[in-house]
Amino acid sequence: MSASSSPAPVRTSAGPTAAELLDFVRRTAADTPLVASLPLDPEGRTWIRLDGPGGSEAWLIGWPPGTGTGWHDHADSIGAFLTAAGTLKEHSLAARLPTDGWKTLELADDIDRSRELAAGQGKAFGRHHVHEVLNESATEHAVSVHAYYPPLPQIRRYSRTGAVLRLEQTERPEDWQ
Repeated sequence: MSASSSPAPVRTSAGPTAAELLDFVRRTAADTPLVASLPLDPEGRTWIRLDGPGGSEAWLIGWPPGTGTGWHDHADSIGAFLTAAGTLKEHSLAARLPTDGWKTLELADDIDRSRELAAGQGKAFGRHHVHEVLNESATEHAVSVHAYYPPLPQIRRYSRTGAVLRLEQTERPEDWQ
């Protein structure tokens, strides 16, 4: 190794990093035949489960006009998602919330973040990232690719009224079968 070489990135876990998940969703979204193979339903979201890198869980998801996820997090999983077709909007909270022991929180001012993600745009995120994802188009489907590591142990769903965030439900993988 020459003196100018950089050391390899240090891993804190055996699984992929958020950056590696983002790279995976970017490559997968560029797979035009795969994206075109997703059946689109005018009434509800559709999905295909994919093999993600390093034991991660991945999904190709179709979003009819006017649909969204509602506020949620992915618990202890890191993740990434990228829009493959159409445009999605993400609303997120720029704060780390307590992970357990609460039902209602009053959020501080200036905590809200919002971004539009057109085709080819995406983001990686860390554990306990609270957000909602929406297809605000009145006429066009959107398609996105998502990856999570470790595979989702749970999803916590929230309701939001103004500055008040309320934990409504905790879902586990068996709830999604």
